Amino acid sequence: MPVEYKKNRATFRDDVSVEEAEGLLEWLQNTPAGKANLSTCSHLHTACLQVMMAAHANIVQWPHSAELRAWLEPALTFRD
Repeated sequence: MPVEYKKNRATFRDDVSVEEAEGLLEWLQNTPAGKANLSTCSHLHTACLQVMMAAHANIVQWPHSAELRAWLEPALTFRD
């Protein structure tokens, strides 16, 4: 399973495909204080990225991959 949902944490593993976007949206809507762990994510489909951007997802760990982190961090860092 590419995204594992716990009570207040979603852990992204390996390749997260477009099929995960709907479940991610539902989880983020139902878990406003939820946090995302991207440390073991190696690919994030842009549909999932868009869901996370719209929800202002709280990222607690960035991907280990410097290239993926460089792509995601500017899009998922929000200023109040």
